[in-house]
Amino acid sequence: MQFPFAKKSLGQNFLNSPKALADIIESAKVGVGDEVLEIGPGRGVLTKELLKAGAHVTAVEKDRELVKVLGEMFAEEIEKGQIEIVEGDVLEFDIQGYVKGLGGGKSYKLIANIPYYITGQIFRMFLEGSDDGQRCREDPREGPLTSQPSSMTLLVQKEVAERVVARDGKESILSLSVKAYGEPKYVSTVKRGSFTPSPNVDSAILHIANISKNFFTDNGISEKKFFEIVKAGFAHKRKILFGNLKEKGFVLPETIDQKIRAEDLKIGDWVGIVKGN
Repeated sequence: MQFPFAKKSLGQNFLNSPKALADIIESAKVGVGDEVLEIGPGRGVLTKELLKAGAHVTAVEKDRELVKVLGEMFAEEIEKGQIEIVEGDVLEFDIQGYVKGLGGGKSYKLIANIPYYITGQIFRMFLEGSDDGQRCREDPREGPLTSQPSSMTLLVQKEVAERVVARDGKESILSLSVKAYGEPKYVSTVKRGSFTPSPNVDSAILHIANISKNFFTDNGISEKKFFEIVKAGFAHKRKILFGNLKEKGFVLPETIDQKIRAEDLKIGDWVGIVKGN
């Protein structure tokens, strides 16, 4: 089967490592009957493994030429209803419609080899449970509707994955933002030679488990206020936390070291700060 060339404008780097594919399937714990939303199936190598594991796949692909090729490649599975290939930009994807279509409150797993330049948007869109940059609306007949997946397994820049899990022991707005919604784990490094064409940097498989908003509800804090205070705390990297918070009109509780920097606090410490403001 003839595949179209990778398009630089779409940030396409096609995965060709059997080990990386196996690591993704294993870390995501993909099994029979799982609902999987795959972003950027590309040439379908990961898609094949998802189908082999018994998942029902909805694959969102922006490249029209690849959509056509994937339609031919998975014609039998499409006929059986095991996969649906959607042409479009995932950032404009109707997540609420997708979630409603699953029915019965069934959850889904997000799995993706995403273009690096949309990594931040993907985190916000799916971890916050927002739709095209907006909070999910509430249906008075069905109650709150969230587009959050139960887990996310992503191929991202190695440096980004290391920041998310705070490998150096230093937290950041990014790491705290992810940890507020789930449990991130650095699964494995994927060398640049594992892709066609090869990107300029190494990648990593990042798995985020148990995604929910329980952190906010269990601690009785506002999601909006939490991020407002965290962003204030990191406003000036060279300043101590006390000064950053004071500049934005917030106070640092006396129970916390007044000379500490924002990067040295764990996520649980921020709960006390939010409650004290």
